[in-house]
Amino acid sequence: MSILYVGIDLAKNVFALHGVNDSGRPELVRPAVPRDKLLGVVASLPPCTIGMEACSGAHHWARQFMALGHKVLLVAPKFVTPYRMSGKRGKNDAADAAAICETIQRPQMRFVPVKSVEQQSRLMVHRARQGFVEHRTATLNRIRGLLSEFGIVLPLKAETVRRRAHECLEDLPGYANTVIGDLLSEVTDLDERIDQYNQHIKSMAREDSRAAQLMKLSGVGETTATCLLAMIGNAHEFSNARQFAAWLGLTPGQYSSGGKARLGRITKAGDAYLRTLLILGARSVLACAKGKADPISRWALALQERRDYWRAAVAIAAKNARMAWAVLRRGEAFVLPA
Repeated sequence: MSILYVGIDLAKNVFALHGVNDSGRPELVRPAVPRDKLLGVVASLPPCTIGMEACSGAHHWARQFMALGHKVLLVAPKFVTPYRMSGKRGKNDAADAAAICETIQRPQMRFVPVKSVEQQSRLMVHRARQGFVEHRTATLNRIRGLLSEFGIVLPLKAETVRRRAHECLEDLPGYANTVIGDLLSEVTDLDERIDQYNQHIKSMAREDSRAAQLMKLSGVGETTATCLLAMIGNAHEFSNARQFAAWLGLTPGQYSSGGKARLGRITKAGDAYLRTLLILGARSVLACAKGKADPISRWALALQERRDYWRAAVAIAAKNARMAWAVLRRGEAFVLPA
């Protein structure tokens, strides 16, 4: 049995496999493989290229299969869909596995880098922290909404909501006092938990010399630096800085036809969390640029005056993304531009 490519449709309990030989003819069709038998089935195969969609558990299985001597390619699900629907109707696990097998054979296909255990564990810190931040924001908005029922209208600023809610707590009737008090206690607990995760991020930044290099860039702090390292590692999957900025969705979408080039808004592709961190860092660069005479501050202020605030912020974020790629690819050889 000569198998060159295998597509695996991942699931919780039952997996589907589709393998083809050098002529593209199916040699392995297993529409239902139990979870506890998947590793054994893959171990029995000769070294080949295995493709999977980049979904929950994909990086774990990729590391397992790579340890068995296979080459593993992870592909974004949106790239698999055209090959699943072409010439066929309906969707099932076997069709998904066949589509994945077809997708990984395309010469121009783009793949997702396999993350290490360390990268995934560090990225979990960011995901959990962001979840706590969103929960805190939702709780504060819930307090504002409930207090508005009693004619107490509060602004959006979080500190003001905390202070005013504590001030009017004793004046609330019956169960309203209990509810608002519990919600304020929940906000305090979330503040403490977020502070703990901020300390985790600071520890990660201190432990990695690459993070220290990234933080030399204007607008890149501990959170952004550690997130970059957890997301892309040494950035070897990107051939140049422009490709990395485009992957993050910081480049304008192109709508060109008939020789006329039309550039629209940024694509907002890629990870929204990392893109948001870079734009927040760019906003801090603009806020601190006033009164400074260094080249970056002068360039940022001139760009803001020539275009507008938000275009300047996105441009600075894209510039930081490109320089971050250079830092990760070149390492110690990177020299910060004047």
